[in-house]
Amino acid sequence: MYYEASGWSVILFVGIVLVVLLISYHFGRKTKTSDGYYAAGGNIHWSVNGIAFAGDYLSAASFLGICGMIAVSGYDGFLYSIGYLAGWIVALFLVAEPMKKLGKYTFTDALDAKFDSKGIKLVAAISTLMVSIFYLIPQMVGAGSLITPLLGMPHWVGVVLVGTIVTIIVATAGMASTTYVQFMKGGMLIVFSIALVFLIFSRGISTEPDQGGDVPFRGFTTIKTLSLEPYGVVLEDSTYKLIREYTDEKTKLRFLKLEKDGEVTIWRVNEADSLIDETLYVLNKSDGTTLYNGAPKEEKKFYQVGHMSDLGDEEETRTGTLDVFSFIEKIKKGTVVRWSKHVLMDGNDKLSIYYQNPTPGSEVLKPGQKFKVDAEKGATLTNQIDFISLMIALFFGTAALPHILIRYYTVSSPSAARKSTIVAISVIGLFYVLTLYMGLGAMVNGVIDLTNDNMSAPLLAKSFGVLIFSIISALAFATILGTVSGLIVASAGAVAHDLMDKFRNKNLTDKKKVIYGKFASIVVGAIAIGFGILFKEMNVSYLVGWAFAIAASANLPAILMVLFWKKTTAQGVIASVLIGLVSALGLILLSQETYNNVYGLVGVHAPVQINNPAIFSVPLSFISLVVVSLLTQKNRKNGINAINDNDNNDGGNGKNKKFAYNSK
Repeated sequence: MYYEASGWSVILFVGIVLVVLLISYHFGRKTKTSDGYYAAGGNIHWSVNGIAFAGDYLSAASFLGICGMIAVSGYDGFLYSIGYLAGWIVALFLVAEPMKKLGKYTFTDALDAKFDSKGIKLVAAISTLMVSIFYLIPQMVGAGSLITPLLGMPHWVGVVLVGTIVTIIVATAGMASTTYVQFMKGGMLIVFSIALVFLIFSRGISTEPDQGGDVPFRGFTTIKTLSLEPYGVVLEDSTYKLIREYTDEKTKLRFLKLEKDGEVTIWRVNEADSLIDETLYVLNKSDGTTLYNGAPKEEKKFYQVGHMSDLGDEEETRTGTLDVFSFIEKIKKGTVVRWSKHVLMDGNDKLSIYYQNPTPGSEVLKPGQKFKVDAEKGATLTNQIDFISLMIALFFGTAALPHILIRYYTVSSPSAARKSTIVAISVIGLFYVLTLYMGLGAMVNGVIDLTNDNMSAPLLAKSFGVLIFSIISALAFATILGTVSGLIVASAGAVAHDLMDKFRNKNLTDKKKVIYGKFASIVVGAIAIGFGILFKEMNVSYLVGWAFAIAASANLPAILMVLFWKKTTAQGVIASVLIGLVSALGLILLSQETYNNVYGLVGVHAPVQINNPAIFSVPLSFISLVVVSLLTQKNRKNGINAINDNDNNDGGNGKNKKFAYNSK
């Protein structure tokens, strides 16, 4: 789609960025110590930290990715919301208070608290960096997606802009500014999302949505056929000339390339009704040019879509104002025109075809449109394993994300950490309910950009006016700024505190820890910018699912076993983190989704057919920890004896307890 910036958008965007930079400047002047830089001095009030938790968690994946996925796939997108929220139960009951008791600045502090092992410091720091980078990628992709409609600039400009601003924020003030940016943004995002949902109810639903009268509804044409014989199609309208027919033997999909008055169009063969249906298509030519429905983007021939073909009553074409119940009920009784995508090669050119897929509303409101789980509807065992694997990653990944874990250090006590988590769960739960209505609202209001479903919520806001669009988009941008800030703080802590200071025994001064942290922030920011441009076309929520899978595999088993299994040894922790990390990464890199959307290998069969690795990598991580720990119990007992000896030598005052279970 072709986007043009408005004056309001630019003003609000600049305003938000200035406020964020002022907050950073204010706290930057106060941040002089490593404790202040990495943990905000442990002085954040639990209620502020709870909202900031929500701000951290309601990232680009939650606001842009989930709304976009619901808009194109219905209830399946909402499953991400359920998984994300359920993961907080693990954080609340198992992780919150122990993390505060054990750690100081980083995830590694807590994992290594009983061992003082160099091996744990190294693998935990590497794991923190890998999870943070994988989580940074979707944030940067979301930033680029927002900048295009907001300011009319290319995707890469948005990625570079976010990377630069965030690096300034983190390099200036660290965790304190990040916390207050998240607090401000989290609160405002909830307020304006509620306002948007009430606007959706107020407008109601129409079978010909026109975005409040601003954009005429664009219907799509069908043509009757006289014959649909393969390579012998005859159309009732003889003014169209058949150029080429595409047939996919695997999916049984057939498409026709037609030409009329010099305009080339693609049509899907509808054998059941003896029709062909108009499609939308994007042609990526081998010479680097891209055509949208046969024309450059600036000619605006690629349209927004999303509507209901009927509302459950043949005579009804428009409803009045709806509420939280009648809105869902109306969709359930009608038919939603969803759009599916098929990619094929046309010579050396890549052709992406978007075709209509009318779906009963009752089907849209239950699982099965994106994730195939019902065998009676064609789901294979691989589909079912893939879905269960995704849910495992979402459920166990939340409590193992480095930028979430370090937020427990910003409050004063374990009880404050628990209270923060309860506030976070309440706010996040409310927001995820709102994502359902925003996603479905985009689905039926003709606002979906098929080339970038991440923009569904902001474009829905735009259909109600430039002002609400500008506010929502600016807040979404602030969302990304805050989340990226937290991730870069976590990465900086892993490099400066874990690797430089602890692993290499540099014994850095407080001032040097902060300097190394700021330098690490700049490097991680640059890496995130590069990946943000590379992964441009992927759904941000899907990408976050990968980050959750890596966190759940590499971090969570080690955390839980260190906290609750006395026989855990340092060697067991190292094995668990390494095997969880390598197995999750390996399965992702060899998956079909990565082959298709990252490597661009259309039609190539990938070695791994599941796209979410957690169902294998999480158990592997647990098993390796248990086996290796049982095999190294002798080292653990020697460590305990060493403690006793140290206690005896120092009169039992506990000074030498930092060597507890030492098994380097």
